[in-house]
Amino acid sequence: MARVAIVTGGTRGIGRAICERLHADGFTVVANYAGNDAAAEQLKADTGIRSYKWDVGDHEAALAGCKRVEEEVGQIDVVVNNAGITRDGVLHKMSYDDWHEVMRINLGGCFNMAKACFPGMRERGWGRIVNIGSINGQAGQYGQVNYAAAKSGIHGFTKALAQEGAKFGVTVNAIAPGYIDTDMVAAVPPPVLEKIVAKIPVGRLGHAHEIARGVAFLCSEDAGFVTGSTMSINGGQHMY
Repeated sequence: MARVAIVTGGTRGIGRAICERLHADGFTVVANYAGNDAAAEQLKADTGIRSYKWDVGDHEAALAGCKRVEEEVGQIDVVVNNAGITRDGVLHKMSYDDWHEVMRINLGGCFNMAKACFPGMRERGWGRIVNIGSINGQAGQYGQVNYAAAKSGIHGFTKALAQEGAKFGVTVNAIAPGYIDTDMVAAVPPPVLEKIVAKIPVGRLGHAHEIARGVAFLCSEDAGFVTGSTMSINGGQHMY
């Protein structure tokens, strides 16, 4: 029977590419999303992948959502924590709400989803958790103290939980993407984006499917000896 994988923020961009790749690799894939119903409907129409709507930053909603998936689809064997938002601004202009919301969703979402699914993986003796961090969680970025802190926290969360899961057959890893050609990056002003690309040794933005390939490996049977690691996929922009 196919293993069940859930991808948060799975209906667009990197999340959708991950869903499509895991689906192609034989997983039963479920996408979680928070707001864009049209994107969820389009994913279902294009691929047959089902979507479930809840806010991963809401602890009770995440627990209830994962329980529903397990009742309707099957036990969750793989969690890809991809959901994330930005609320950029320099610290002296950043509101507490902008700080809190990024931490609540980007980092809190990882805790909530792991809390919902890790115990079952541990009991069954197999599981994969892949957390999507960021180059900016490794190197920092001007105007992103909230986002960089949340993504850096994801890398630490990954290493700690990996130690808890290792002897139970549950691996926990992270991927730190660089700048990828998603809607989020497309919103960057062109002059700023040109400067970013100029600093990438391979000379281009990454593609969502390149991140998805890394996730697919970490979710596979072949990755059983890989845990607590962060895979940097950034075109050489930050060698960490």
